This record gives sequence, structure tokens and C-alpha cells, in this order.
Amino acid sequence: MKVFHGSDVPVDVVDFSKSKPGKDFGRGFYVTKIYRQAENMAINVAKRNKTQPVISEFDFEEYAFEDDDLQTLRFHDYDEAWLNFVILNRNNLSSQCAHQFDIVEGPVADDAVSIRIKDYMNGKVSKQFFLEELKFKKDSHQICFCTLQSLQMLKRAYHEMDSIYHIDDLVIQQLITDYGLSDIRANDMYFDSVTYSRLIDESSKFYQTSWTEIYKLLVLELKLKK
Repeated sequence: MKVFHGSDVPVDVVDFSKSKPGKDFGRGFYVTKIYRQAENMAINVAKRNKTQPVISEFDFEEYAFEDDDLQTLRFHDYDEAWLNFVILNRNNLSSQCAHQFDIVEGPVADDAVSIRIKDYMNGKVSKQFFLEELKFKKDSHQICFCTLQSLQMLKRAYHEMDSIYHIDDLVIQQLITDYGLSDIRANDMYFDSVTYSRLIDESSKFYQTSWTEIYKLLVLELKLKK
């Protein structure tokens, strides 16, 4: 299964020290099989940190759920068992995991769902009403790798297109250096350009061009003068 992780940096090696408690399935490394979901996460993180969105792709060995050496848990829908498990982990802010599973898969408690979970915990809505609402939620998906042992089932997938992230950094930094632009202005000009649109079109193979040539074309497009 192809799975994706949205952030503002490429992930080559998973570092559990960067994972935070209070997540749906506890501390761990999260991926999703829904590309658009990972993309939205990457965009949100990048906006918050004033950086660029990055999506890292992985190959997940699904036989992990049949492996006797791993303890796994799967939720196929928003249901009472899922709700109880999410609340268990959301309430655990310690460094110790609240469960014993290596890998957990299931739906996501997005911002809207999180608000309703708080309403349920505060007694504002009943469990029955809350679960009934969830029947109308659009599909979402996440897999949490909770232990080092679980990572043997996850392999980084590399593509030629990965070089784009390196090109981005070089071109933007050169814009800032040559034209005295702010970081935000340089980012906006670059990512809104036709040159960048060509770069992320994998079929064009434009990403195989040297970054200096891409930079020259960008300057011509933007009609920049020193």
C-alpha cells in the first residue's frame, strides 16, 4: 500500500522523539493512504511554519496485520470502540503510550470531530447522538506506527521528483540574495510562477534541469531587474 506523510520537511528516517502525545492513536509516526489528506496536512504545517509543504511517500507492507510478532489494531469505521480509543489517547499527555499496540489504523478525528469529542466529554451531547453524526463524515484514513519494531513494515519510496524540494530551497534563497526580497515575498513569487508549475509537472521532466537554469527562467518570467 502506498501511504503518505504531510509535513514541511522530507522524512527519510522516522524520529519518534519528534512525535507528540495527545494524538488520536497516541505518540507515533502517522501516514495516510489518501494523498489529498496528506497534502492538506503539509499545506497547513507549511503555513504555520512559513515554509514549503512536503509530502513523503512510503510503501507499507499490509501483511503487518497478520504478523504474529506485531500487535495491531484496525478500526474500519467511526464507532464506539474507535471513540473510546481516541479519548484514551487524547487524554494521555505523558511520554508513556496508553496502549500496547505496534500499529493502529482507522479514521481521523479532524478539527470538527475533535470539537464534538470535547462536547461529548463535557456532557453536551450523548454518545448515541455523537456516533450518529459520524455516519455522515467523509472518508478519512490514518495509520500510526507506534514502536520501532513497527517501522520494519514501512519503507521510504524515492522518486526523481524528490529533487524538487532541493531546487525550491536553492531558487528561493537566490531570489532573496539577488533582489533583497523577504522570505515570504520570495516564496510567494516562486510558488505562484509558471516556472514552478512546469517544475512540478512530472511528465515534463523539467525537474531534471539544473536549478541555475530554472532560476534564470524564473527571473525572465518575473521580469526582475537588479
